[in-house]
Amino acid sequence: MALKAFALWLAGKTGYRSRIKYSDADYFNLSANDERIAKAVRKRPAPTIDEVLKALAAMPTNGLLQRRDRAVLAFALLSGARDNAIASFSQKHIDPATRSIFHDARDVRTKNAKTFTSTYFPVGAEIEAIVHDWIKELRQLGYGPDTPLFPATRVAPGENKHFAAVGLSQNHWKDAAAIRKIFKQSFERAEMPYFNPHSLRTTLAILGEKICQTPEQWKAYSQNFGHSSPMTTFNSYGQVAEYRQAEILNALTEAQPGTMTVSVPHIRLGDDQVRMIVEQLVKAGAEERV
Repeated sequence: MALKAFALWLAGKTGYRSRIKYSDADYFNLSANDERIAKAVRKRPAPTIDEVLKALAAMPTNGLLQRRDRAVLAFALLSGARDNAIASFSQKHIDPATRSIFHDARDVRTKNAKTFTSTYFPVGAEIEAIVHDWIKELRQLGYGPDTPLFPATRVAPGENKHFAAVGLSQNHWKDAAAIRKIFKQSFERAEMPYFNPHSLRTTLAILGEKICQTPEQWKAYSQNFGHSSPMTTFNSYGQVAEYRQAEILNALTEAQPGTMTVSVPHIRLGDDQVRMIVEQLVKAGAEERV
């Protein structure tokens, strides 16, 4: 795309118009096969809820920084927020009483600067308790509504005059690098492969597919991600896992031994219509089962 744009720009410049035509930029168009390869949806590994709980259980909680790190992982699952947004939340954006999160694009680094309000995802009281306990601890330390939900680490010279982590600062993280590091360490400590922060959105989407029973519920669940359309959630995170795909297909095979039969709803047909359908089936070589 960059080369094509450059060719189009060059074709209009003096000294090149006689040598390069605008149509020459079509040379850089991808073939249909290359486009399909580039746009193919590939497997995105995501942890289960139980695996996240296992990682949380393995995280130490003796120190203030350790409790912050555990709250980061719990909040990522509870909110479904992207890592860059998590790094920029302030306490005022979280309301434990109503279990709501205000993604205010004026302060929070949301995708495409979108502002919306979400509710905690239904991932269990244990996850909520970790986040609420962390908020209470911050308030006891004197952190107010405008201070970070997850303050950055304060670094200062230690006893050996080397810089070291000595507590919490009053500043937000500048980016999501620290959050990705927390995820990496937490899953490694639990002897599991690394799952990045964004993978928890897939985890939550899979959960939604299991518990949502009506279109209205799925619409609300999708909006909780900040998506305008339910299809965005479904297409982006709703792929059936490979193991589940195999289970479904194997179950269908076991349920349909021998020749497959198709259940057709009761429809009133005239004799001529029935005769025509039967003739078409016979011509197609279909096996008639009564």
